[in-house]
Amino acid sequence: MSTAPAWLDRFYPIVDSTAWLVPLIAAGTRLIQLRMKDSSSDATLAAVCAAREVCARAKVQLVVNDHWQIAQQAGCDFVHLGQGDLDHADLPALRRAGIRIGMSTHDHDELRRALALEPDYIALGPIYATRIKQMPWAPQGLARISEWRQLVGSIPLIAIGGLTVERLPGIFAAGADSAAVITDIVQSVEPSAIGTEPSARIREWVTATRLAT
Repeated sequence: MSTAPAWLDRFYPIVDSTAWLVPLIAAGTRLIQLRMKDSSSDATLAAVCAAREVCARAKVQLVVNDHWQIAQQAGCDFVHLGQGDLDHADLPALRRAGIRIGMSTHDHDELRRALALEPDYIALGPIYATRIKQMPWAPQGLARISEWRQLVGSIPLIAIGGLTVERLPGIFAAGADSAAVITDIVQSVEPSAIGTEPSARIREWVTATRLAT
């Protein structure tokens, strides 16, 4: 089992807009990933800079998905890289800048590649079928989490893909350190209804992950 670092929280929401930050932080969220796939570079930079300020004031760990150069430019300290991103990301430059790096894995070859690069966490997915995008991998299942737990050693392990509050006990029992969630959060309210107060589903996630052992 790993010894979880201070920045790692059991609840790891992944959102596509800075509008989610205030309600998530109000609910007690301590780890948030900003994942902007279709925005222009200028819009992404502005959003990342704004997110960094909001999260820094709240002492919340912000992780920037994919856009490692923008994250570095904005002074962020954590990025998440998919396997495709690893083909061109300047990992030595990120390390020199003191930027932590999380990496996605979906099979044994990707895991071997990630382990060789000594990431700050490893994500495994999809654990269950997911609606967020078409995935070329079948659902991994709980047994794969337990296998990855043994293979990654002390590196924090993040489970992702089709996760719900109701599935959390199995995820953590299998060996995951944290549960990353997209759909179950971002579809809990309409985009126009995102306000300053957390949705009931966000509160459920925070409560469930705080109670998890």
